Amino acid sequence: MFFCSATTTDVRDHTVCLCHRPEIRIVTERMNAALSRRGFMSAVAASAASFGLGTPTFAQQPAPSRQARPILFTNIRLFDGTSPSLRSGVQVLVEGNRIRAVLGGGEAAPPDVTTIDGGGRVVMPGLIDAHTHLIFSSVPLQVTLTADPKYVMLRAAKTAGEFLMQGFTTARDVGGPTFALKRAIDDGTVIGPRIWPAGAMISQTSGHGDFRSLHDLPRTNSAPLHFTESAGAAAIADGVDEVLRRTREQLFLGASHIKLMAGGGVTSDHDPLDSTQYTEAELRAAADAADAWNTYVTVHAYTPKAIRLSVNAGVKCIEHGHLADDDSAKLMAEKGIWWSLQPFLDDEDATPFPEGSPQRKSALQVYAGTDNAYRLAKTHKVKTAFGTDTLFSARAAARQGAQLAKLTRWHTPAEVLKMATADNGALLALSGPRSPYAGKLGVVEKDALADLLLIDGDPLTDISLIADRKNFRVIMKDGQIYKNTL
Repeated sequence: MFFCSATTTDVRDHTVCLCHRPEIRIVTERMNAALSRRGFMSAVAASAASFGLGTPTFAQQPAPSRQARPILFTNIRLFDGTSPSLRSGVQVLVEGNRIRAVLGGGEAAPPDVTTIDGGGRVVMPGLIDAHTHLIFSSVPLQVTLTADPKYVMLRAAKTAGEFLMQGFTTARDVGGPTFALKRAIDDGTVIGPRIWPAGAMISQTSGHGDFRSLHDLPRTNSAPLHFTESAGAAAIADGVDEVLRRTREQLFLGASHIKLMAGGGVTSDHDPLDSTQYTEAELRAAADAADAWNTYVTVHAYTPKAIRLSVNAGVKCIEHGHLADDDSAKLMAEKGIWWSLQPFLDDEDATPFPEGSPQRKSALQVYAGTDNAYRLAKTHKVKTAFGTDTLFSARAAARQGAQLAKLTRWHTPAEVLKMATADNGALLALSGPRSPYAGKLGVVEKDALADLLLIDGDPLTDISLIADRKNFRVIMKDGQIYKNTL
């Protein structure tokens, strides 16, 4: 909050401090009111700095200072994000936060550089997770719903550091109050990935983003927002006008893209998996508002009906889509829609819902559709992105690389790594001028942003290497080295 330390309210006594001028009082009152309603996120960022978040190995350390000299990676093999094989006899020169050049082996090294001898290891682009919820990924659901929001944010800051140390230098966050976390990472308060934020998940009443319980209904015009709304996690909007308002609010806050719930989910109690959510007019209102800001809408949707409705409304990306059929996959391919898929399987990473529960039954439907979804995406050449969609589990959050490695069930290792680097980078570019970081990601080429990994072994031969963070010997983000165990 904002207060003046002066002991008198007589304006004549304050020739330097202006806090008691009437117009300043009005501004102060408004700022205090805003902070009390929804500004706890900014306070959390300050708290994060004061507490020195995270594990001693990295999260208590500030972001490294800008390197004084260019960095040259030598004695390496290169996966550039697009090629199906490694390149030998090259060097990668980083200057500032950009890749200045990829040099041939016969070229002389530039003078006055810091050299990193890779010892024959592989340099590759930083990995990108295109479907994350950083605020909610590692904290149990019950804790998320009942704990002080500041605690949840502090946990999220620690999670962000772990995220980076797993080789994922960029996160496309598709729902949650990540704006303060992003700011704290960008200014060096805490360690973490680049974040493309969507802000609050926009949902209809009884949609997949409606976290209210039965006793919260009916909602009246004078009823206060549910705490998940006031915290910026969700935004309940019914009708074109409300959808427009909530979409524009997220753009106001700095969203790089907009996320709507267009169909039912697995985990929630009040929106069946088969349900279709929002009308075409409502979805189109959000898509038009985003397009006016030169960005796009992505939607949570599993079923063919929800996919078709969303595509026809102007949505540019489908999250999940595991129950898609041939026609809906063809439609995505024809319209150039991105398909953000996750390797959901009934394996060790499956959420342990009770047998016979509605959630377990829905989950089994999704798991059964996963193989078909990846097959359809390949058959119709739909632009496919990789994401994890980890929620409420520290164990699952630590298995990002293992989740990525599962894609060899449907793709070659080179295709897997391309999807998590160059392809995901192309999806990020869909935000256009709303992209929070100017520059190309997911590739190792001249003028691309310098997010690089140096990894032991050849991940094109043994994809499981990316599942163990110890194999990442150097982690660089934005031209700065956050890990170096050479």
